[in-house]
Amino acid sequence: MNPAHAQTLRDLLRTQEVAALGTLHAGQPYVSMVPFAMLPDVSGFVIHVSKLAAHTQDMLASPQVSLLVVAPRSPDVPAQALARITVLGRAAQYAGGTEDHAVAKAAYLARFPQSEDLFGFADFSLFVIRPDSIRFVGGFAQARTLSPQTFADVLSDR
Repeated sequence: MNPAHAQTLRDLLRTQEVAALGTLHAGQPYVSMVPFAMLPDVSGFVIHVSKLAAHTQDMLASPQVSLLVVAPRSPDVPAQALARITVLGRAAQYAGGTEDHAVAKAAYLARFPQSEDLFGFADFSLFVIRPDSIRFVGGFAQARTLSPQTFADVLSDR
């Protein structure tokens, strides 16, 4: 990945706080909105969701999910050229009281400190989406598929 695209990817995930989450809902595609944070080792996307939401039940029934993060619209960039990533991965619920939960919670609250109260609600839980593959589009006709390791290396600026 060239340095400009690597920086675009880092900027995209640093500045965008919301992703479209694709799940399987009663055998049909279902897309919802979720705020997300990254684990400190950039190995997964942390989401904090309610059991009352359809996407939570969907992830429990079928952990294969997709996330889409898109750069904001800019007047000088055609919509088709907006930087974006599509993540194909597996969602796993993190049980409270575990070290993994504590790490994920800290990452989430570092990005969304206003969400602290939601952690007191019994119906909310943390999920981490671990990527299997990442499709990065750095602009028009500038797409490439990244392995989880390459993705982590780019985000860690290695």
